[in-house]
Amino acid sequence: MEALREDTDLVIVGGGITGLASAYLAAKAGKKVAVLEAGERFGGLLNTFEIGGNKLEFYYHHFFMHDAELNWLIKDLGIADQLFFKKTSMGVYTEGKIYDFNSPKDLLKFKPISWVDKFKFGLSTIFLGKVAQWEKYEGVSAMEWLRKWAGKSTAKSLWEPLLKVKFGPFANQVPLAWMVGRMRQRMGSRKGGDERLGYLTGSLDTLLQALLKALADMNVQLINNARVDEIITEGNKIQSLKVQGAHISAKDYLMTLPSNYLYPMLAKGFPALSQQISRVQYFGAMCVILEMTKPLSEIYWLNIASEGFPFGGVIEHTNFIPASEYAGSHIAYLSRYFAHEEAIATMTEEEIKKDMVSKLKVIYPAFSEADLKNIHLFKTMTAATVCDMNFSNKIPNCKTEIENMYLASMSHVYPDERSTNNSIRVAAEACRVMGIETDYVPANQSLAGKIGF
Repeated sequence: MEALREDTDLVIVGGGITGLASAYLAAKAGKKVAVLEAGERFGGLLNTFEIGGNKLEFYYHHFFMHDAELNWLIKDLGIADQLFFKKTSMGVYTEGKIYDFNSPKDLLKFKPISWVDKFKFGLSTIFLGKVAQWEKYEGVSAMEWLRKWAGKSTAKSLWEPLLKVKFGPFANQVPLAWMVGRMRQRMGSRKGGDERLGYLTGSLDTLLQALLKALADMNVQLINNARVDEIITEGNKIQSLKVQGAHISAKDYLMTLPSNYLYPMLAKGFPALSQQISRVQYFGAMCVILEMTKPLSEIYWLNIASEGFPFGGVIEHTNFIPASEYAGSHIAYLSRYFAHEEAIATMTEEEIKKDMVSKLKVIYPAFSEADLKNIHLFKTMTAATVCDMNFSNKIPNCKTEIENMYLASMSHVYPDERSTNNSIRVAAEACRVMGIETDYVPANQSLAGKIGF
């Protein structure tokens, strides 16, 4: 393993976007920084693979028009000319039928919702996305509130199945505060009624490689295959991190790795902190990626609002980015979040692929396995935190009781939704707490980085 400089100011544990963005901000402020990544590759959920002569993310990504932090980073890295925004389309599959779901006109045609509840749906959506203050709704079940205020037929045909497929056994515990963040995020990317989403030429690998190059140019040490085995403390300070038998030391330490990997290392010396961190649970996520000879539909994002399906969304990537970018292949993601105790968490790769493909035929009867050129599966056990009622009480402070240890984790994104932009916001807030100037990083309507800083 590469030796650390003796005068290192900051060691960041975790080489995902939060860790890399934190390193970028700290290095710009003149800090001597090292980033430790347990795996072979930096980037975390930004990682890509080759398909059709291009790069594609393991897990689907896009940007919103209001992503001020992300837009700033892309410009600062000199790759703004690679960013573009396009109109996209959304649909809903429910009661055995696909409905377009992009405009008030589509809502009027949406038969599963009664006329009265269509009016309630519109008002409740505007309220959550434009008016509601999330702080007031942490103790309110999103499911119960939507049943009451969005209408029973709306809840039955739309919200209940969507929440169940996304949150599984935790569906009834999701606070309305999370829904406020979600609605604000989606509504903020609409222009003239149409949703416009962003992407980078060459995939998010364009962002990742530009960021890694900038870090290297600023002499940030990027050390992979460097899993932390033990945190060595003395009194109220970290003295070193034990990595592959070596001891790594710095003035300060920022932990951006998932909390389920961190809390066992603190259990002996700091049991109260360890216990608090352990309260944050994670959802896993998987994406089955279909490489096909023809498209499934003309819809980019199809929400599956029906129970009994092993995926919650069908995201036809090549209805966003042309199939010509992938040598003519048409690409669709079948996405699924899952709780660790759900059966799908332990299914084999072949079982998952078979189940998802067979259920896809129910939605698209014209689809045939003969249309498949290839099928890929990517899976992670730490895709998002389980945001249950009053979740803010579980979020640890960035500044911990350990004098020189700070935290910046996925839980700090709450009540907003996980995104590249929100990870940058959390990184900026963590650096600020560590005394690093980050006021120059713009902030728009992100709700991330509000708790624990």
